[in-house]
Amino acid sequence: MARNEKTVWNRFALIYDRFMKRDEMLYREIVDLTVPRLKPDSPVLEIATGTGMIALGLAGYAGHIEAVDFSPAMIAKAREKAHRLGVTDVTFQVQDAYDLAFAPGSFDVVIIANTLHIMPRPERALEEIRRVLSPGGVLIAPTYIHAGNTRAVILSRLMAVTGFRAYHKWDQQGYHRFLEENGFSIEESEVLEARFPLAYVVAKPMPSAREK
Repeated sequence: MARNEKTVWNRFALIYDRFMKRDEMLYREIVDLTVPRLKPDSPVLEIATGTGMIALGLAGYAGHIEAVDFSPAMIAKAREKAHRLGVTDVTFQVQDAYDLAFAPGSFDVVIIANTLHIMPRPERALEEIRRVLSPGGVLIAPTYIHAGNTRAVILSRLMAVTGFRAYHKWDQQGYHRFLEENGFSIEESEVLEARFPLAYVVAKPMPSAREK
């Protein structure tokens, strides 16, 4: 990710939880929808964890959760919250979604929430996700959708002024096509209502030509 984007997110870390307070119920809904996909011994990865809202919400439902973000300030805040809450089964690390430091097939579930649309090259993140998912693994990728929603488009433009740019303004079908074009089949999809409508998508890697 670009250095200037990392600077924006580092600065935002101190007020991120306060800013996201309005979407607290949405994140709880994401956690509630995700829990049934986890098993007590599942190794789980969350990419772009921010201050750990989802990872900490899922603590105790999986074997262990690795939660990564490219912003050191976000990870510092997440670690502080985990310590305060006494959470020990979530590990927070600074990592780049385009170049994950995990072995192939390391995780049964990979979560990337509200991030692909603000990545300049989200297909690189999906390539890494395919690499680190175990055979039969699941991608959970809830993502804000913009196209066709006037209020969401206006709010997105306002946020871009502050440095939070949406590079991709998919509608639900466009988001599905993007995932499919990058090697994933859609298992489940529903739209959740929030400040932005959000497509909660569960997908699985399609077998490559080499695996068929």
